[in-house]
Amino acid sequence: MKISVIFVGELHDSGFNQRALEGVERVQKGIGDADITVVSGVSYDPDAMEKALWKAAERSGGVIFVGGQGNLVVPAAAKDFPNRSFAVVQGNVLGANLTSYDVLQEQSAFLAGVLAARMTRTGTVGHLSGHRVAPGLKGRAAFAAGVRHGDQTVRLVTGFCGTQDDSAVTEAWARAIAVDGADILFTMLNAARDGATRACRATGMRQIGNAVDWCAIDPEMFIASAVARIDLGVDRAIEDMRRGLRPGKILELGFREMAVSLAMSKDVPDAIRQEIADLVSQVEHGVISVDTVFDGPEFEVAA
Repeated sequence: MKISVIFVGELHDSGFNQRALEGVERVQKGIGDADITVVSGVSYDPDAMEKALWKAAERSGGVIFVGGQGNLVVPAAAKDFPNRSFAVVQGNVLGANLTSYDVLQEQSAFLAGVLAARMTRTGTVGHLSGHRVAPGLKGRAAFAAGVRHGDQTVRLVTGFCGTQDDSAVTEAWARAIAVDGADILFTMLNAARDGATRACRATGMRQIGNAVDWCAIDPEMFIASAVARIDLGVDRAIEDMRRGLRPGKILELGFREMAVSLAMSKDVPDAIRQEIADLVSQVEHGVISVDTVFDGPEFEVAA
């Protein structure tokens, strides 16, 4: 079976897309006859996404769209190509020939919020993401819930800057968040994390990353990272397509499947590490329900 995997934005972004690519490459290496085509660099524009999706469907038996952006365009393609199999990794859409796989990054984002509330010295923490897609919105809501759980007096400055890959934009936003008082910034970005990191170095903010273990990459900058094994969602989507399986429900991967975790730097105190460990168990067993809806104030940077 020929499968196309579609990525929006930069492929080697040291983040979400690159993590998902690891899943594709692992399958290609492990299965000698795997016929998988990677389609990357697609613009975050409905027309561009539709064009890439329809082109892939014409030449493939299965199409996997990586990212919540797929919620916007994949359902229509699935109806137009009823004899193809479709999947959205980080999606929340379903159909007769469409499945969504959701790595619950909101679970690790919740832990990141608790840690931020515990570690802030100014009493203000920040969040910065790019596109307003379902996974990013859920992650922001969970981070906000974690901040409240950690310390209800801590103030959150949160915004979506409209890009995952433009570092000039994210640098400006991160600097503005620092000026507003934040000393810790949770970034849910792709290649544009570089701009936020420049701002953090200039202003003295510590950063919490996502997707990969940024503490291992840059331990001086990153106090934590909300790890999300998107590659496991890609693995499962490819496996199900190759086996002809259509689960008929959104398949979720979280703490229980070891798909999410919170990496922490060496300077996080042992007491906070233990608190985080206890929270993992409580979330996994349903003692704590992680919020995925946020209705608080939004931060904006003047044009």
